[in-house]
Amino acid sequence: MAEESPKRRKANFNEAETEVLIEQVLKHEQLLFAAGPGRASPGQKRKVWELIRHKVNPVAACPRDVEDLKKRWRDLKRRDRSKLCRLSQGCGPPGPAALGLLLAPAEMPPAAAPPG
Repeated sequence: MAEESPKRRKANFNEAETEVLIEQVLKHEQLLFAAGPGRASPGQKRKVWELIRHKVNPVAACPRDVEDLKKRWRDLKRRDRSKLCRLSQGCGPPGPAALGLLLAPAEMPPAAAPPG
């Protein structure tokens, strides 16, 4: 009887994988996460996630499947949300510097946008 080797976990996502994942999910955000009558079917969403997988895997440390990508996306969202909560529980609402850590310059409110 052959012994099974213990299951090894996959390598952590590297910076390039994370960047490609974020870029692609944001590019297809409306299709993946829209609610209401114009939302995409599960089959369409599956195709988009497969497309994202094909974009991430060339820069990946190890082959990723769609479930890996979805989990990483959920973790990124949760991490950013908890960071925002921690910042806002300080003295008053997060200031422009704190918002700059979380939001891209185009996403910031005009009053909080950094000069330049």
